[in-house]
Amino acid sequence: MAGAVRHDRAVTRPIAVVLVLGGDEAVAPMAPTAEELVGAVVVAADSGLHTALALGLRVDHLVGDLDSVDPERAAAAEAAGTVVHRHPADKDATDSELAVALVAELALGPVPDGEPIPPISPIEPIPLLVLGGGGGRLDHLLADLLLLASPHLAGFEVTARIGTTTVSVVRPGRARRLAGRAGEQVSLLPVHGPAGGVDTTGLRWPLVAADLVTGTTRAVSNELLADGATVAVEAGVLVVVQPGTTSNVPTARTAPYDPTPRGPG
Repeated sequence: MAGAVRHDRAVTRPIAVVLVLGGDEAVAPMAPTAEELVGAVVVAADSGLHTALALGLRVDHLVGDLDSVDPERAAAAEAAGTVVHRHPADKDATDSELAVALVAELALGPVPDGEPIPPISPIEPIPLLVLGGGGGRLDHLLADLLLLASPHLAGFEVTARIGTTTVSVVRPGRARRLAGRAGEQVSLLPVHGPAGGVDTTGLRWPLVAADLVTGTTRAVSNELLADGATVAVEAGVLVVVQPGTTSNVPTARTAPYDPTPRGPG
């Protein structure tokens, strides 16, 4: 594939990856902790370099068509040792997808030209922290979220910080622990198909062996009861969104809920 990993310096399988995407520079994501950076390879997608530098990160790989990145900062990063993977502007993938392909390739090793990147499923998934995303556009944001839940990243434990929002991808066999504060809102969204056998603990409205069909809003605006919760799924993929907001607890229902739509009056 164009822009494949250059092996002019040693490349080893990362034990963690920080991926910085282009985003709204006015809403900077929370910086990674020192623990999250231990042994991590840092990859920036195009103008994600700006965010990475603002967060004080040393970028190992810069990927994209580089149409949005400041040329001087890109040149300075390359001079400092960043490996640059340039792609033509007339391409069939966003810079985010090119960056995800590079992340998978770093974990897999080189992939022959013209062949798809296979999913990876190591026993211990590689932590992948994604910062930024969307570039201020709804279409790019939706595409980025679907990309992070795609099979290409099946071998990673994906967490994204987009502004004040935290997104966790939950896959079968890997329960995720959610950190937060009591009353913080949490939404569970099935993507790429239905999600089955959904179990939660620590949420105000628990789910037990629940089946969530694509497009349902059943698990939107749940809440943390304390400072943490867990989410597990037996089949399918969940995107768990913590927007950083709280809401008033609604009055409990006194009768069974009837979801049948009703007309005016």
